[in-house]
Amino acid sequence: MALAQEQTYTIDDIYALPDGQRAELIDGKIFDMAPPNTVHQRISYAFARKISDYIDKNNGNCEVFLAPFAVFLNQDSHNYVEPDISVICDKNKLDDRGCNGAPDWIIEIVSPSTGRIDYGIKLFKYRTAGVREYWIINPKTCTVNVFDFEYEKESFQYSFEDEIPVCIYQDFHICISELLK
Repeated sequence: MALAQEQTYTIDDIYALPDGQRAELIDGKIFDMAPPNTVHQRISYAFARKISDYIDKNNGNCEVFLAPFAVFLNQDSHNYVEPDISVICDKNKLDDRGCNGAPDWIIEIVSPSTGRIDYGIKLFKYRTAGVREYWIINPKTCTVNVFDFEYEKESFQYSFEDEIPVCIYQDFHICISELLK
């Protein structure tokens, strides 16, 4: 007896979803996305503002984008993600649709329904796609996992009270509890 094959979806299927329905596509599999809650939005906005202020102050070339923002991760038709925050330093990756290729720094804020995806599937996908740095912020546990893929350093876990070093910027640290005051 043959096993039923799981359907493989493409970016065209994502764009064919009804207006307002958000989903991500990883290796041809669709993952529905629930709307973010208030805590998630506060963290995302404060974080993006802090990063943007740092870039502006230092006349940097990178740009910060908040979800929903399309990232065509592997520049193929089977991978489309909307990270909570994407920092992109190569302007050639940007066009009217979003980012074509791996952002330099991705930040995901864990929601009750996304933990397995953020800590597992996306961790692997972002690493193999060429993301330089990946942060997973967990508001429930008040922890941040930092992965420095560029220099292949081991991952570190921090609390919201810690001054967390940003890997792609040597002189930049972020304390989440300070952001949320």
